[in-house]
Amino acid sequence: MRNAGILLPISALPSPCGIGTMGQAARDFIQFLAEAGQSCWQILPIGPTSYGDSPYQSFSAYAGNPYFIDFDDLAEEGLLGPAEYQSVNWGARPDDIDYGLLYARRYPVLRLSCGRLLAEEPGDYDRFCREHALWLEDYALFMAIKGKYGGASWLDWPQAEKLREPGAMEAARRELAEEVRFWKAVQYLFFTQWNRLKDFANGCGISIIGDLPLYVSIDSVDVWANSEQFQLGPDRSPAEVAGCPPDGFSSDGQLWGNPLFDWDYIKKDGYAWWLRRFEFQLQIFDIIRIDHFRGFDSYYAIPSDDKTAHRGRWRPGPGIDFFRAVNKRLKNPTIIAEDLGFLTPSVRELLAYTGYPGMKVLEFAFDSRDDGSDYLPHQYPRNCVVYTGTHDNDTIQGWMASAPPADVAYAKRYLRLNSREGYHWGMMRAAWGSVADLAVMQMQDLLGLGSEARMNLPSTLGTNWRWRTLPGSFSPALARELYREMSLYGRLPGATPRTEDESWN
Repeated sequence: MRNAGILLPISALPSPCGIGTMGQAARDFIQFLAEAGQSCWQILPIGPTSYGDSPYQSFSAYAGNPYFIDFDDLAEEGLLGPAEYQSVNWGARPDDIDYGLLYARRYPVLRLSCGRLLAEEPGDYDRFCREHALWLEDYALFMAIKGKYGGASWLDWPQAEKLREPGAMEAARRELAEEVRFWKAVQYLFFTQWNRLKDFANGCGISIIGDLPLYVSIDSVDVWANSEQFQLGPDRSPAEVAGCPPDGFSSDGQLWGNPLFDWDYIKKDGYAWWLRRFEFQLQIFDIIRIDHFRGFDSYYAIPSDDKTAHRGRWRPGPGIDFFRAVNKRLKNPTIIAEDLGFLTPSVRELLAYTGYPGMKVLEFAFDSRDDGSDYLPHQYPRNCVVYTGTHDNDTIQGWMASAPPADVAYAKRYLRLNSREGYHWGMMRAAWGSVADLAVMQMQDLLGLGSEARMNLPSTLGTNWRWRTLPGSFSPALARELYREMSLYGRLPGATPRTEDESWN
C-alpha cells in the first residue's frame, strides 16, 4: 500500500516552554497529519540527551527524554500549578531551543511534580516500575550517581562506582535513595504521556516511526551496566570507537566516538541484549528505523585517540546470523533500514535477506560528488522509503541555494522544477509520485524553509537540534493542499489516484 508521512522531531513542535513536548501541540500535529491524508509520523530518538544535545548520544537506550514531558498536562492532573512553569523564562526565540536554559530550569519544575506524584503514588506506579525494572533500576541509579558527581562521565567516577563493585552499589542505593526515586518518577511521567500520545495517534490512523540508533553513547547507563557487551579495556575505556571513513562529503570522515560492540561475546550470549532492545522499541513505536544499518554487516573502527577518521578500518559485524535471531524472536518486525552511503555487495545481501525497505534521498540523486543513480526515482524499487532529505540534510530550499550550480541545474532538468511555486513542491511531488511504498517529507520542506531550519550538520556542535516550528505552522490550508497531493498520487490510506476531471471536494 502507498503511504505518506512527515518527519518532525518532538523537540521541534511549538511550545511556550522552550522545547516541543508530548502535550496539546503534539495532538494538534497528529490531527493535522490525519487531515492532510498522511499515515505516519516519523520522529528522532526520544532518549535523554547528553553533551552536544544530540538525540543520537543519549544516557540510555530505553529511557525517555525528560524535556518532552508536557507541563500543561501535568497541571491538569494537579501535579503542577500554572504559575510554577508559566512564569519561567524558557528562551527568547519561539523557533529555537536553548538547551542551557532547559537544563537549568526544567528539572526544578519536574522535581515539584515528581514530589507530588511520590507523595501519593498512582495505582499503576508500582506496576510501571516492576515492568520496566530491567532497565529502570540501573538508569535511575546511574543518573543519581551522575548527579552526585556533578554530571561527570561515569568513566571519571571513583573506581568502586565506575566498576560497579557490589558494596559500592548497595551503598549508593542507600545514600541516593531519594534521587533514585526521583528519576524513576520522571520516567513514569514520560511513559504515561508517551503511551497516551501513541494511543491518540493510532486512534487517528497515524503510525509512529521511531528511530533506533545502532550505537549508544559511551557516557550511558547501557555501557556502564553492560560493559561486557562492548569492546572496552580493563579500565572500561575503548581502544577504538565508531565513525565513518572519509568520502566525497567529508574529507576527514566522521568521528562519532561511540564504543564498539563486542559481537563475539554478544553472539555467544544469543544476542540477548540486542533482542531486548529491539523488542522494547517495537513496543513503544509502530515502526522503527534502524540508523546506520550497514553497521550490522561491517563497522568502521577508529583508534580512540585519533582526531579524524582517516586511520579507521572495517571490521565484520554479525551479519545475517543476527537477523535470523531477530526473526525467530520477533516474527516479522516492522523495520526500515537506513542504508545510505557506500554499500558493499554484502550489505545489499543483508538488506535483501531481511526484506526491510531501504531509504532513498532525492537530494543525493543530483550530487556530483557521488554516483546518485540509486537515488533517482526511475531506479526505485517499490519496497523503499523515499525522502527529499533527512535530519542530516539541508532543507530543499537550502540545498537549492547552496549546492554546486551543476547539481542544481541537473535537479531542475530532471524534476522539471520551476521557481513560481517554490522548488520544494516540485521535488516533493517527485517523491510522492514515485513507486516507493512510503514517502516521508521533512516538515521544514512542507513549510518551504531554508537552511536556517536545518536540523543537523554532521560533525559540528553548538547549532544543531535547535529548530522549532512556530505556532500556526500546521494550518488547515496546508493540510488541504497535502490532502490533494496525496489523493492525486494515490497515497491516501486505501486510495487510488484521481483523474484530472474528478472533483477535489
